[in-house]
Amino acid sequence: MSRAWVILVIACLLVASVPAGAFQTGSPDSQSASDKSKSAKSPGTPSAADIAAAKASGKVWVNLDSGVYHKSGRWYGKTKNGKFMTADEAKKAGFKAAKRE
Repeated sequence: MSRAWVILVIACLLVASVPAGAFQTGSPDSQSASDKSKSAKSPGTPSAADIAAAKASGKVWVNLDSGVYHKSGRWYGKTKNGKFMTADEAKKAGFKAAKRE
């Protein structure tokens, strides 16, 4: 066997041992539509069902970036970085009630 064939065989064995998803094709910015839909929703943004359940249980939406919590209204469950908690928990954590809902 020639040296080129030995190198080719070794290269094939190395490639075969790498997991299937290890090689990224395309540019780093290219994502599939399903990947984009998964990443478009940040972890701090709840689904409509989560919002409805929280409203029903009397929880407030805390905007972690602004330090304000919402009992209802336009921003309830809609800010990028937030979470649900009781009003007492929000007050104890130092959050203030929104002046306008």
